[in-house]
Amino acid sequence: MRNKTIIQQQNHTNKYQGVVSILASFKSLFFGIALLSIIINLLMLTPTFYMLQIYDRILLSQSELTLLFTTLLVIFLFILMAVLEWLRSSWLVYISIHFNKKLNELVFNASFDNPKNYQAKNPTQSFTDLLHLRQFLTGNGMLAFFDLPWTPIYIAVIFLLHPSLGFLTIAFVGLQLFIALFGQKLLKHGNENMLKADQKNKAFIFAKLRNAETVEAMGMSEDIYARWINVQEDYQNQYKKMMGRQQTQQVIIKFTRYAMQSLMLGAGALFVIKGELSAGSMIAANVLTTRALQPMDLVIASWAQMIQAKAAYKNLNLIIKAQDKITSIIDHPSPSGAVSFRNLTAMSPQNNDIILKNINIQFKAGQMTAIIGPSGSGKTTFARCLLGIWPQTSGDVLLDDTSIATWSRSTLGPYLGYLPQDIELLSGTIAENIARFNTPDSLKVIEAAKQAGIHQMILKLPMGYDTQIGDAGNILSGGQKQLLALARALYDDPKIIILDEPNANLDDASERIVMDTLAHLKTRGKTIFIIAHRLNQLSGIDYIMCLKAGVIERYEPFQNLTNP
Repeated sequence: MRNKTIIQQQNHTNKYQGVVSILASFKSLFFGIALLSIIINLLMLTPTFYMLQIYDRILLSQSELTLLFTTLLVIFLFILMAVLEWLRSSWLVYISIHFNKKLNELVFNASFDNPKNYQAKNPTQSFTDLLHLRQFLTGNGMLAFFDLPWTPIYIAVIFLLHPSLGFLTIAFVGLQLFIALFGQKLLKHGNENMLKADQKNKAFIFAKLRNAETVEAMGMSEDIYARWINVQEDYQNQYKKMMGRQQTQQVIIKFTRYAMQSLMLGAGALFVIKGELSAGSMIAANVLTTRALQPMDLVIASWAQMIQAKAAYKNLNLIIKAQDKITSIIDHPSPSGAVSFRNLTAMSPQNNDIILKNINIQFKAGQMTAIIGPSGSGKTTFARCLLGIWPQTSGDVLLDDTSIATWSRSTLGPYLGYLPQDIELLSGTIAENIARFNTPDSLKVIEAAKQAGIHQMILKLPMGYDTQIGDAGNILSGGQKQLLALARALYDDPKIIILDEPNANLDDASERIVMDTLAHLKTRGKTIFIIAHRLNQLSGIDYIMCLKAGVIERYEPFQNLTNP
């Protein structure tokens, strides 16, 4: 599908219209769950009915047969209620699983195919958001949503038993609601501070573990530990404050719950003494009050999860809207490889500092260009802008007079070969890494390996091209990783090849092989960019471009260069 690309349109028919539209596809199941909730909550009145019969009828009539049949009926209703609750939970799990399936591809693409939107942020946040929303769909918070409308019905039944008890129950519900809202306000700021401190703590230790060998070899452990203790103390302080507030809230909630139950029972006993209420109605009113307050208890217990789900819903909707901008697929010819920059400015995603300033330049198809300049001049940023993966830019990069931003990454990717400065290989076989984890084409894999000068080395491995390289290619040396990444860049005959410091980890022999390969590729019309500090081994270069402080200082034919 290399002849397809995707363009942005302002007016279009959305493939995804938001999380609500995805949930709406399960409306029949939600309707069924609501219906089951009605039946379940009606069945929740069974204990009340049973107690009323026991205290107000059976104990007075002394009828054992009535007691037997009433008990059997109640057991049957309890079994029915248990089956319906199991069915309701199963449907929620089904919705959660299939909701996850519908959003999986979207979330995955949002994290990998939209670097302009997500590269500067936590790339795994969308997966976390999806997890939070999915967990909410199957948690107590969702059940409370279906049960909460029954609180007024239970209160209405209590009013039928005695109006004063109904008003007392309303007061209890209002008190619970106040505790929930006040507790959330009290905990919100502390929870945010604790999460930030926890993230800082984890980020610190993970960053140091990635450099464990250096830390250990150079005796840096004690100093690193001292710094970590400071970070850890900040987290512990925030955790202590948060746990103290949570425990205070839990004590208040527990006290209030027990007090309300006792006060309700005491109020009922008072009305029994006055002859305004029967003993059965007194106990029934107490049970109904507990049922009326139970959804509020679930809401309070699930409040943090509900807040997470709300934030996740908002974030996922933003992702969907960003994805919706790319909708229409049209035929697009294979690019020749000509590249041009028009008024391109690139900014740092962290602080918006300008890295490249108003770049205007054209590169012909089949041209090999060396990009040089001092460290920090913007060479790597230039390469990433050329690839269309730098997150903050203005202006445009054109591929055959078509903005590179209008291509889908999956369509554009095969036309590009990229060797980054920091080599990142993925766990899998050598063949899978070279083939970019597409179904490996053996002939193309071998051809790319030969062009990179790594074919013979691969054949010497126990499993050849089927050798597992381990996590991040840890079975390979630095030079072997670089050559394998080069083979990946050359796989499937890309039109444009961008190499960032391709000779950084290579010996002279490997470097000559790579340069001969690139010279051969240039004769076949490939557009090649080489970012390098050492120019002594470069051959076949047409032009040299020198960057300094984010601007093009020089751009001239390579043969005219006397002092690179």
